[in-house]
Amino acid sequence: MRRIRYHSYGGPEVLALEEAPVPVPQSGQVLIRAEEIAANFVDTQLRRGLAPAELYPRPFPRPLTGDVVGTVEAVGPDTDPGLVGRRVAASTEDAFADLTVADARWLVPVPDGLGAGTAGALPMVAPVALGTLRAGRVARGETVLVHSAAGTIGHLAVQLAKVLGAGTVIATAGTAAKLEFARSHGADIGINYTDEDWPDQVRAAAPAGVDVVLDATGGEILRRSLEVLAPYGRLVAYGAASGELGSVPVADLFALRSVTGYSFLAARAAEPEQALEDLAELTRYATRGRLRAAVHARLPLTGTAEAHRLLESRAHQGRVVVVP
Repeated sequence: MRRIRYHSYGGPEVLALEEAPVPVPQSGQVLIRAEEIAANFVDTQLRRGLAPAELYPRPFPRPLTGDVVGTVEAVGPDTDPGLVGRRVAASTEDAFADLTVADARWLVPVPDGLGAGTAGALPMVAPVALGTLRAGRVARGETVLVHSAAGTIGHLAVQLAKVLGAGTVIATAGTAAKLEFARSHGADIGINYTDEDWPDQVRAAAPAGVDVVLDATGGEILRRSLEVLAPYGRLVAYGAASGELGSVPVADLFALRSVTGYSFLAARAAEPEQALEDLAELTRYATRGRLRAAVHARLPLTGTAEAHRLLESRAHQGRVVVVP
C-alpha cells in the first residue's frame, strides 16, 4: 500500500510517498480502507518544526494525522467482527495512506446518505468545536466571537454556537471572501482581523462586550481578545496557529475575565463517556442538516504536498481532503 511520511523538517516537498506493508490491527483496533482523508493544519507546523514541542512531541519518521472516512476491512483480536464492511469515520495518527488502523472505540458510524466531507468532521474537528464552546459555557442569547471562522474548526464552531443558542456570533477572518463564507455558515457579523482596529470593530458590534471568545491563533490575537470580553467573559484558547502560545497578564483577569484552555485528547481522556455522547450528538446534528463541513479542495494522495501548500496559504475555506 501507499503512505505519506517525512524524515526531516521542511516545506511540503519533504512529504514522501512510500510503499509500505498493510498495517495489522491489534486488539481493539480496525483496519480501514480510506475513501477520503481530511488534512489538519497542525501537521504543517509539525512538518516545519514550528509547533510547540511541549504540545506535540513526535519522533522521525513522522506520519500525518487526519480524519479518515472509509470502510472497515478487518478487525483485530477481541474486536467486534460485525464492524467489517461498515462505513465509518475515524481520527488517526497515521491517516495519509491507502489503509490505516484506528481504535474501534472511537469509530463514528457514518449514516446512509451523509457525505464524506461532513462525515470526516465528526471524529475530531467537530468535537473540538463543540468542546471549546462548552468550555466557554456558552449560554442562550450570549455573544460569541469566533476567530479564524472560515477555517476547519472555525466554520463548525460558528454553526454549533447557533445550535447551542448563541444570540450573536461574530466571525473574524482575513479576507472579504472568508467573511462571506463565515456568514453563509451562520455568522451574524464579520470582521477582518488584519485591520489594526479589529477590537474596536468588535466593541462597536457588541457594546456590552463579548461573552465568549474562541481562539486557536494565540500570540497577539489572544492578548487583544481579552480587551473585548464583557465582565465575566470567557476566552477559550485551543491552539497556536501563529506559532506563539501567548501569555495573559494576571492583572487582566482582575477585570472579571477568565481564560481557559481546551484540548481534544485531554477532554476525551478525562471524560470518555461524555466524548462518546458528543460524537452521537454531532452525528445527529449532521444528519439533520444543522452541521455541515465545507470542503475547499479534493486532491489525490500524490497531491498531499499541494494540500499542505493550500493549508499554509490560508486561502482555504473549510477542509482540504485527499482521495486515495
